[in-house]
Amino acid sequence: MRLRVFLLLNLLAGLLLTAGGATADEGMWLFNDLPKKQLKEKYGIDVTDEWAEHLMKSCVRFNVGGSASFISSNGLVLTNHHVGSDTLFKLSTAERDILKDGFLARTLGEELKAPDLELNQLVEIRDVTAEVNAAVTSELTPEQAVAARRAVISKIEQEASDKTGLRCNVITLYGGGRYHLYHFKKYTDVRLVWAPESSIAFFGGDADNFEYPRYNLDACIFRVYENDQPAKIEHFLKWSPNGPGEDEITFVAGNPGRTSRILTVSALKFQRDQRIPFVLNSLCRRELALQQFGLAGPEAARRAKDELFGVQNSRKVYFGRVNGLQDPAIFAAKTSAESALLAKVKADPKLASSAAAWDRVAEVQKRRGELLGKGVTVSSRLFEIAETIVQMVEEDQKPTGQRLPEYSDAGRASLEQQLYSTAPIYPDLDQMQLADSMTRMVELRGADDPVCVAMLNGKSPTDRAAELTNGTALADVAARKALVQSGLAGVRNSTDPMVAMIRALDPEIRRFRKLTDELDELERQAYAQIANAIFATQGTSTYPDATFSLRLSFGPVKGYIEDGKQVPAWTDFGGAFTHELAHKGQENYDLPPSWHAAKDKLNLSTPFNFVSTADIIGGNSGSPVVNKNLELVGLIFDGNIQSLTGDFVYSDTQSRAVSVHSSAIREALRYVYKAEELADQLGK
Repeated sequence: MRLRVFLLLNLLAGLLLTAGGATADEGMWLFNDLPKKQLKEKYGIDVTDEWAEHLMKSCVRFNVGGSASFISSNGLVLTNHHVGSDTLFKLSTAERDILKDGFLARTLGEELKAPDLELNQLVEIRDVTAEVNAAVTSELTPEQAVAARRAVISKIEQEASDKTGLRCNVITLYGGGRYHLYHFKKYTDVRLVWAPESSIAFFGGDADNFEYPRYNLDACIFRVYENDQPAKIEHFLKWSPNGPGEDEITFVAGNPGRTSRILTVSALKFQRDQRIPFVLNSLCRRELALQQFGLAGPEAARRAKDELFGVQNSRKVYFGRVNGLQDPAIFAAKTSAESALLAKVKADPKLASSAAAWDRVAEVQKRRGELLGKGVTVSSRLFEIAETIVQMVEEDQKPTGQRLPEYSDAGRASLEQQLYSTAPIYPDLDQMQLADSMTRMVELRGADDPVCVAMLNGKSPTDRAAELTNGTALADVAARKALVQSGLAGVRNSTDPMVAMIRALDPEIRRFRKLTDELDELERQAYAQIANAIFATQGTSTYPDATFSLRLSFGPVKGYIEDGKQVPAWTDFGGAFTHELAHKGQENYDLPPSWHAAKDKLNLSTPFNFVSTADIIGGNSGSPVVNKNLELVGLIFDGNIQSLTGDFVYSDTQSRAVSVHSSAIREALRYVYKAEELADQLGK
């Protein structure tokens, strides 16, 4: 019953994306359209353009998925341990497990360069809606519309990139109602400075994940370099002396991954009844496979740990989402809200034709259901590399505007950074995942399906995975580069078994991509009409669904009531030791030896974690939490269990964003990790 939060007061506003009628502090706001009037009237805070620009440029986005911020003038970047874990894992070896044991560079020379990490700093936003819409006219078929939209977006991105030298991406907002061009400065020389042990970063393990109270130091620090020197950063966050107070308004600036609050009733039903259960099934299967792999020994467990964490985290998120959608109250409120909006639309002669958009969305859901599980979905890094190379050399034969978006000239540098990453690939782990995902594909499509027959080439999934993994040369970066340099002819004639299999599967991969792209286009056009209907009936001061683009959320530091008991807004260092004792003997509840060694030096009343009502979602991990003076007071690392319905609806009754307190990070650096010099750099 814990997920049956008290949503009804906030449902209508949240599901229709209407700020004007929204209660509480709902919203993931665009930095070029902040709710300045609301903040002034409710909190007496003047949000100036200078305030917004400084905060915007103090934030960075991790290409692996996550948020972060600059916290010093010499390039220090703060994010979560779990956001940095991809890099921590890639920097680890059997002899030096940085992900597990932590790391501290005491000099610049000791900082470890990430093999493939890219950080993006947003520096400018421009509305290009008119340019995109002018190229996609109503008489075009869905296939033609996809091509036209892809071409104009590629042209806008390439021209902007050529002009500025920045990474430029067109972001789709309001389901297709608006298009904004984001200019990013890229940092590709990123080095690890400090990470704590995983046992304190993820204290409590999966059992405590999405729970509260929490006692986690889910933080790590990187540094960005330019010209082999620490970058000189103009916009960075000062460090708060004491952190936030009870009921103090706080601001969260980060990159929420994806919300679906504009979805119609039919689309939500598809999510509830088909897509989310399908995804959950896949996640649970992968979780069991990774757990089984890890039982082979300590090194196998280390190799599987990072991915297992990600799968378990996703599994819990999706369970929360489906439990929320199975609450009849949500659908009763959603249906009522949708009916009210449709009545207004049909009553307005200028809007009446838009009513058909809801029917078109419903038709798309039927077609999506028919395609569910019918694609080529394989989990393997070597498979992914081969697919990228086969498609890239093919796409390079076309003008950039006619290519699949990921192969455009504007994004080539970022693509190649990933393709030629020196991060280790563990053949045994990759082989297991390849075999398991091929088995899953055969189950979904049938063993006699021509695509499955071509994929297996007369062998079982297990034997075929072994043949492919042992036979491919693509684990070697030099071999990847040589294959790409051989061009289209070289790739077509390659005898590498993984490449040969991708060549056989690529027509089906492209066919399925074409079908889903066309459904996306139909849905995009329909939601653009729905968004415009909302603008017309309820005003334009709204926030769009999350798109892994920079947003601002806000809300006070505030506890909540659960099961009739008051849950305090704060935890402290002393509580961590108490929590350990209460779970003595249970896995994942042992504090690291460094914390026990430092216990006498710590002020046990130091705040550790805290909660606020800020509206966040996955992708906000690593987001800075700041006060009105733009001082860093915390670091978002999670939401509580009640927040998992945030993909579809916001409520401040029990839903909370969970942060590491700024004082906890500073004091741990000083007294646990003896990193006084690093602590002295915070905010300076």
